[in-house]
Amino acid sequence: QVQLVESGGGLVQAGGSLRLSCVASGDTICISDMDWYRQAPGKERELVAGITSSGRLHYADSVKGRFTISGDIVEEPVYLQMNSLKPEDTAVYYCHVDTSRCPLKDPDYWGQGTQVTVSS
Repeated sequence: QVQLVESGGGLVQAGGSLRLSCVASGDTICISDMDWYRQAPGKERELVAGITSSGRLHYADSVKGRFTISGDIVEEPVYLQMNSLKPEDTAVYYCHVDTSRCPLKDPDYWGQGTQVTVSS
């Protein structure tokens, strides 16, 4: 099994920065992908950024050029550096992993979420 813990959320002014952290524990060698999702009130959960165990990165168009995902899934926390924050970035941010490298009980896992609020 895999456990995920997010941290780093908070309240910032528009134009400010935050760095989110996702720490994975347990069967981390089974992780093939780690992603950041976010969900604003009344809206669908959306993919923000992701990193694979091979180092491939991807970003939603809405955050490209402002957010950066980095880190080692197995050995280090995975970070989401968020710069030039906008009020529309306000959401609960969730860490998510796929564990397709091993036949675990569950194919994926979610963290508990961390709140990011950007004031105008």
